[in-house]
Amino acid sequence: MLDVRRLRLLRELKIRGTLAGVAEALAYSPSAVSQQLALLEKEAGVVLLKKVGRRVQLTPQAEILVEHTTHLLERLELAEADLRASTTTVSGTVRVAVFQSAALAVIPRALTFLAEDFAALRVEVTEREPERGLFEVAARDFDLVLAEQYPGHTRAHWPDLDRVNLATDALRLAVPPEESSRVRAGTLEETAGLPWVMEPVGTASRQWATQLCRSAGFEPDVRFETADLIAHIRLIESGNAVGILPDLVWAGRMPAVQLHDLPGTPHRTLFSAARRSSALRPGVVAVRDALARAVSKVAKPTESDPLEPPRPFEPLAPV
Repeated sequence: MLDVRRLRLLRELKIRGTLAGVAEALAYSPSAVSQQLALLEKEAGVVLLKKVGRRVQLTPQAEILVEHTTHLLERLELAEADLRASTTTVSGTVRVAVFQSAALAVIPRALTFLAEDFAALRVEVTEREPERGLFEVAARDFDLVLAEQYPGHTRAHWPDLDRVNLATDALRLAVPPEESSRVRAGTLEETAGLPWVMEPVGTASRQWATQLCRSAGFEPDVRFETADLIAHIRLIESGNAVGILPDLVWAGRMPAVQLHDLPGTPHRTLFSAARRSSALRPGVVAVRDALARAVSKVAKPTESDPLEPPRPFEPLAPV
């Protein structure tokens, strides 16, 4: 009989690529992971791993086991969801990965709703960049991710994840208040040659903002790089930079900087994603409902229809 725990280690190796990555994710030592996989090979009676340089690679037989393991874990999650749905109390733990502006604007309000309605439910929240959060939900490190998607930017396809729309969020050019005389601009073109603050290279927001500047005929002079949007606000507010900020960072408060519409009035999309096998778990459903309620309190109406608020939970194509 094949050991499910060892099968999961094999699947983790497929996902994370190295024995060290598996060990870090599951709080094992690399030698312990290697020993368990060696035992799995004996149980299976076939070679599962082969050395390629300093790394190990899964054999075709290992790939077969990984596919079956994925289905097995999905069935176990579905069984857990059905079991919890049969009770009258929403309890257990839901692990949520969120990006920063959502963590600041949406999560506190959502947690308040959950504390009022589901006192027995424990919610653990960790800040993650969307790409990493999606990967870690697929890898079962989290149960749910609150992520964002920028115009024209596609993300890695995770077929075992669903995707539920929460709202659209306007993106605007942010420049210092009028009293600041060092940095002045009213249009994107006027920011050419001015100091910019942007998120780190490789993030979707950085790629999108850079392409937007290039389409306006200039390369942005990025002097400040940080994933912390509060730092973005402080640098712009103090007159040291310009940048692009989503409306969600204000969360109903008055902006501390001047905001100008960008060409095409672009928006990012806020969405949540969960594994399809656990999406109907009562705790996951409760958290998603609380997120939708919280977003409806702080997200602004879309530019295309200012009278229509963002529609929570509009199903989109799979991520």
